[in-house]
Amino acid sequence: MRAYTAPDRHYHNLAHIEAMLGLMRAHGSALFDPASVEAAIWFHDAVYDTRRHDNEEKSAELAAERLAGVLSPDRIAGIVSMIRATADHIIPQGFDESAGGDCALFLDMDLAILGSAPDAFAAYEAAVRREYGWVPDALWIEGRRKVLQAFLARAAIYASPPFRASHEAAARANLTRSLEQLAQHP
Repeated sequence: MRAYTAPDRHYHNLAHIEAMLGLMRAHGSALFDPASVEAAIWFHDAVYDTRRHDNEEKSAELAAERLAGVLSPDRIAGIVSMIRATADHIIPQGFDESAGGDCALFLDMDLAILGSAPDAFAAYEAAVRREYGWVPDALWIEGRRKVLQAFLARAAIYASPPFRASHEAAARANLTRSLEQLAQHP
């Protein structure tokens, strides 16, 4: 709770966790191991320092440390793999069908904001920019373009059929609109 309520958290905060938990409840019947998905939700952004590039790894390590002795090593390994997968939002190799399905939904819940209504997406973008307020505008624009273009270059942004059906078109429209707005800045 302390991590998600830190003053420098403008998007990666409790509201983000609550939104993901709501999506988890909405898709709960499709989850094989909801408790592991919930643990991954709680820990996936526990370490979030915009000046570092190992936040996912550090969050995964924290989850492994805190869950040791509470869950089986196999379940912890699955949770840690899901958390690490948020670095590139690609389902890791080696998951069986059940774990892969859970991971797909978990990753899609994390990216659900991309396919939200335009005003919610704009608020998300403004909040993330505030989290990276220390980055000069030119570098922010260059980096943001790369991130958005990488998502648009995918055959599908979302890994699960339900999210592809409900979020894919809106996400592509939001990302395209954001890139157009970024192009207006030199």
